[in-house]
Amino acid sequence: MVEDRKLTLVFCGTPRFAVPTLERLVSAGFAAALVVTQPDRAKGRGLEVAFSTVKESALRLGLPLVQPDKIKNNAGFQAQLAALKPDAIIVVGYGRLIPDWMIALPPLGNLNLHASLLPKYRGAGPIQWAIACGETVTGVTTMRIDAGLDTGDILLQREVAIAPEDTALTLAPRLAAIGADLMVATLRGLQAGTVQARPQDHALATLAPILKKEDGLIDFQRPAQEVCNRMRGFQPWPGAFTTFRGQQLQVIAARAMSGASTQPGKIEIQNGELLVGCGNSTALHLLEVQPEGKKKMTARDFLNGYRPQAGEKLG
Repeated sequence: MVEDRKLTLVFCGTPRFAVPTLERLVSAGFAAALVVTQPDRAKGRGLEVAFSTVKESALRLGLPLVQPDKIKNNAGFQAQLAALKPDAIIVVGYGRLIPDWMIALPPLGNLNLHASLLPKYRGAGPIQWAIACGETVTGVTTMRIDAGLDTGDILLQREVAIAPEDTALTLAPRLAAIGADLMVATLRGLQAGTVQARPQDHALATLAPILKKEDGLIDFQRPAQEVCNRMRGFQPWPGAFTTFRGQQLQVIAARAMSGASTQPGKIEIQNGELLVGCGNSTALHLLEVQPEGKKKMTARDFLNGYRPQAGEKLG
């Protein structure tokens, strides 16, 4: 427990998901003594230098900012943080492992906002994998960082419903906003002594690894609903793709159908609709696709332009 005064914080974060927490902490009256974010990166065809969204927010708020290339063996950075004497270090999607010296520095610990109900979906892609695995409920967790991967003690959690039409792009902002309020409640509870840490049940842990390009490859042996869930979860990247006549075909939108008799991967055309067989006697009703090197198009335009034949296969 820390006495009732304005807490001094160091905030470490990089992506858009972290911005609501930073801004909410400032508006709640906490003293953000320093913002730590990843170095600027060259991106795009012109390789223009791009700021992280957290850097943009820190500059807008007039907060002190640092962007170290490394933190583990960085004596200058360590001295800078030690001189600030932070009560807590807040970590939201920073993108670096937090070293032992940093874990040991603040009395309230290094507090992380994680976008799942730990111990489920530990790792870099909790939002994407929760949707891809067909969950209807996920949430946010505040936890104390330890030396493991999302293995630290849980402080507070809040459940969030996943709507049937949610994608990773629509769910992430809701989780970020709810998580920002949860971090404020966590800090106030720790300061008042009303929030108690509890260990995770490691036996219940599931992993949400960083996404790979091949995760987006559609396996038509899966049931159609599972294919749709993965399509929703893996937005905007790697999406969902297959091949047609030797070229990549991106599936932009589709819906699952049950009671189908088409073999997995085989095309069927019913009343001008484009269907593809999937596992467990289901089918994928394609709504929007993007052939390799072309713009997105409706399935009807694809049918008219490419004239796929019943019995042809995808993949």
